Amino acid sequence: MDKLFSEVAVLGASGVLLCAILLVWRHHIDGYITAFKWQSNVLAALTAAVAYFGDDRDLYWVAALMVAVKGVAIPRLLTRLAARVGQHRESSPLVSTAASLVICGLLILLAYTAARPLQAMAAAPTHGGIPLAIGLMFVSLFVIVSSKKAISQVIGFLMLENAIALLAVLATYGVPLVVELGVFLDALMGFLVMQIVLYDIHDTFNTLDVDALSRLKH
Repeated sequence: MDKLFSEVAVLGASGVLLCAILLVWRHHIDGYITAFKWQSNVLAALTAAVAYFGDDRDLYWVAALMVAVKGVAIPRLLTRLAARVGQHRESSPLVSTAASLVICGLLILLAYTAARPLQAMAAAPTHGGIPLAIGLMFVSLFVIVSSKKAISQVIGFLMLENAIALLAVLATYGVPLVVELGVFLDALMGFLVMQIVLYDIHDTFNTLDVDALSRLKH
């Protein structure tokens, strides 16, 4: 049973990370939103699997909240935001697609090196997925710093939150339900605040290009 649990954990974590790689590969905002949506749903499925193998019923509620908030609500709000500001493509990215994929590969290798101490301390069957969770954190940070559109950076922040949730699920079988509820509320409220700010920026300057906004300071 532990072997099957370990394989499911690694497979699920790989699926979550793959969604981030697909986001890096594409430069279409709708593709970014779709990748985040599927990533959240895969993370929810993995959380449900951990709830089953770990016999933790609270994690079923966490998985359901992930689907509702990150798999449905936030993607719909992101789609509405992209339609309102008229941005559907990450034009002229700071790093080319090929270079981005190479960098992401190197970041994942770095994550495996950084995760060795954690894996050595973790006795849970899910420890094999910990390097993938750390790799997702690195890739999410890369998306944030390499994106020229503010909406792409917002998606990067949301993916970073998914990475932290993935690490919590794999390393500790999740945190208490009340803590997860607080995290979900913070994530949703933070996104809503970012959405309002992006609306105001676009209405004022008619752009969400980070480079264009930086030039306005001068």
